[in-house]
Amino acid sequence: MRIHHVQLMMPRGEEEAALHFYRDLFGLTRIPKPPDMPNPDGVWLALPDGQLHLGVQDGPVPETRAHVALEVDALDEFVGRLEAAGVRTKPSNPVDGLRRFHVWDPFGNRLELMGR
Repeated sequence: MRIHHVQLMMPRGEEEAALHFYRDLFGLTRIPKPPDMPNPDGVWLALPDGQLHLGVQDGPVPETRAHVALEVDALDEFVGRLEAAGVRTKPSNPVDGLRRFHVWDPFGNRLELMGR
């Protein structure tokens, strides 16, 4: 068994903010949604071993401890680029020999970045 995709939520009409954060800052590639999807809104992105979907919902995204953990190369450089772009970051304790930072996307979704 393996994960095919993870879905996070964003407010309706925020596709450009999602692309700026996930495509421009994270370096992910946008992939097309299948044409037969019932909701054409949102953004789908490719991960090395799966996909990240940003679905839409009306109203704000509630704050939660739920998160996606992404292992990244050159963690300090990556986090530095995010901080230079004004992204809120917070270091956390290491787990399994990996250093960790939490970051939040423009919609309040928490992401855990892990690396050496």
